[in-house]
Amino acid sequence: MFQPRYSNWAAGEAANPLIPHTAELIVGFVAFSLLFLVLRAKVVPLFEKAFAERTDAIAGGIERAEKAQREAEIALQKYTSQLKDAQGEAQKIREDARVQGAAIIEDLRTKATEEATRISAAATAAIEAERQQAITSLRNEVGALATELAGKIVGEALDDQVRQSRIVDRFIADLEKSK
Repeated sequence: MFQPRYSNWAAGEAANPLIPHTAELIVGFVAFSLLFLVLRAKVVPLFEKAFAERTDAIAGGIERAEKAQREAEIALQKYTSQLKDAQGEAQKIREDARVQGAAIIEDLRTKATEEATRISAAATAAIEAERQQAITSLRNEVGALATELAGKIVGEALDDQVRQSRIVDRFIADLEKSK
């Protein structure tokens, strides 16, 4: 029946605890195989499913992060482009304002020059009119004085208007020649 493995057994020595019996090895192997099959059929798929979900979540997170980073870069480029456009437009508006300001100043300067010229011409015309009026007034007064003086010198009255006018004109002509 049962035969000992070692000859010591037959001699009555105790069995070695480090060396298992064959029946234990078979039962252990069958139990391990059953446990392995149950774990492989039930538990391993759950672990693989959890690992796959975690891998997908990590990969999806990385993809989402990369996508968000690409979108952020696109938004940054768009913002930078809009900022450059706004700066260019602001520069153009400043330049237009500068040109318009120079044009307005030049227009005002031209209008001021024209107004000064007009005022100067009006003043010159007024002065000339007053000068002519003064000359006429002076001629009349000088003529009257000259006639009166001539009448006193000659001793007779010079009432004749034509004669008086000739005397005054001659007197004034002599005065102008003497200048």
